[in-house]
Amino acid sequence: MSSNAASASAASLRASPRQWFGLAILLLPTMLMTADLGVLWLATPYLAADLQPSSSQLLWTTDIYGFMTAGFLVIMGTMGDRIGRRRLLMIGAVGFIIASLIAAYSTSPEMLIAARGVLGVAGAAVLPSTLSLISHMFADPRQRATAIAMWVTALSVGLAIGPVIGGGLLASWWWGSVFLIGVPVMLLALVTAPVLLPEYRDPNAGRLDLTSVALFLLGILPVVYGIKRIAEYGLSWQVGLAFVAGAVFSVLFARRQGRLASPLLDLRLFSNRGFTGALLTLLFGMTALNGVEYLVPQYLQQVAGQTALGAGLWLLPGAVGLILGSQLTPVLARRVRPAYVLLVGTLVSLVGYWMTAQVGSDDSGVVLASVALAVIMLGVAPISVLGTALAVGSSEPEKAGSAAATGQTAYDLGLAMGIAVSGSVAVAVYRSEVADSAPSGVPAAAAEAARDTLGGAAAAAARLPGELGNDLLISAREAFTTGLHTAAFVSVGFALATAVLIFTLLRHIPAFGSQETAPEAVESGAPEAQPTNKVPTH
Repeated sequence: MSSNAASASAASLRASPRQWFGLAILLLPTMLMTADLGVLWLATPYLAADLQPSSSQLLWTTDIYGFMTAGFLVIMGTMGDRIGRRRLLMIGAVGFIIASLIAAYSTSPEMLIAARGVLGVAGAAVLPSTLSLISHMFADPRQRATAIAMWVTALSVGLAIGPVIGGGLLASWWWGSVFLIGVPVMLLALVTAPVLLPEYRDPNAGRLDLTSVALFLLGILPVVYGIKRIAEYGLSWQVGLAFVAGAVFSVLFARRQGRLASPLLDLRLFSNRGFTGALLTLLFGMTALNGVEYLVPQYLQQVAGQTALGAGLWLLPGAVGLILGSQLTPVLARRVRPAYVLLVGTLVSLVGYWMTAQVGSDDSGVVLASVALAVIMLGVAPISVLGTALAVGSSEPEKAGSAAATGQTAYDLGLAMGIAVSGSVAVAVYRSEVADSAPSGVPAAAAEAARDTLGGAAAAAARLPGELGNDLLISAREAFTTGLHTAAFVSVGFALATAVLIFTLLRHIPAFGSQETAPEAVESGAPEAQPTNKVPTH
């Protein structure tokens, strides 16, 4: 082929302004998906005072979004292949708008939990559609790598700025306003999608096996229920039954996938050491992060006495740390093995978790908590950026879609598990500490309210006479801080386990800039989507 013909062929693959405008539209809901994980954190004291949920309901309110997103990602990826990615994106946008409005105007904890669950399902419909459409829209390999890099960055930015946006809204509006940020974003996507986004479906997509869907969810949710019940009531036969049920349904799910021609999840992917290592790194790394990230905003407001806006501003260094780490990671991964980048990042995050465990139970801990979160975010960024890229890169090209969807599931499941595990541990420690340290003379009803949540303790203290109410509030703040310290050490454990997994399972993978890795796939540390009928469903 002549050089002129080659140049003309390359030019024909390059994206037009329409594709780049379409990318901008796709990045907004992508950012929203992870922002919605954290936007509620600063609103927790306000909704707790208004709706008066129990400690268990408060945890469900926060993390059911992540669990439902993780549970339905693979399902929605298969569905999008059948009905069309753009159509699924628009259906998810409509569901997100409706659920956001219901959440914003909820009148009970149960109503808010249900709305958050629907938001998670809608988010699972939107997220895989965005990456699949990007991969389909950009035919030029280098432009596709750039577009996917921007998509990965949008995920990180959303996770970082969610609490900051929440703090800004709460400075002037009621707690339900934090849910309304999704409405204009999704309306914009609905209006512009038919104009800027192409439709794409896989003509060879397998059928959606509803039995596998049910077994997949039944394998996860009972375990989550058991963890939360331990925090509220301790060990019981209900907890044991929940764990057994989760294990049984997980085994049934795995057996069924082995018999299906088009499984919901291709378990043969797990025979690859790199793929399994990447998934476990995502799961454990995000679990370590989110338990602390969930508790720090509450600490800033309810212990250190910051306003919602003030707490949001103190969380900005964390956002900067995550964005900075997300930009540095691809540069480093082109020069050294990704396992070493991940290990260094994990060691940095350990410093941040240790710093979190040193904060005091008054306003003197504000600066330390803010700096600690920034260090944690900087260290966790390589996991966020490289995790799914390594999972996809370790799989066969024809399985890239399933690998990407599974990687994103591990990412979201880790974020939700962080709240479920560390949040439940922190609640258990808080309740125990309050029961042991509550001042004498506190009425039984006030003591019980204080034992449930820190917000309940503040409300109870306000109804007690001067010194007694102040003593109760001080003991509750000290108990919450002890719970935060314990959660930080739990995160240390998960981070250490992550480091062991990285060293054991991923150190054989070469640097992205080596000849063993396609250069166009790693301009950003993101995988290059294969130009086949089956595009990544992430």
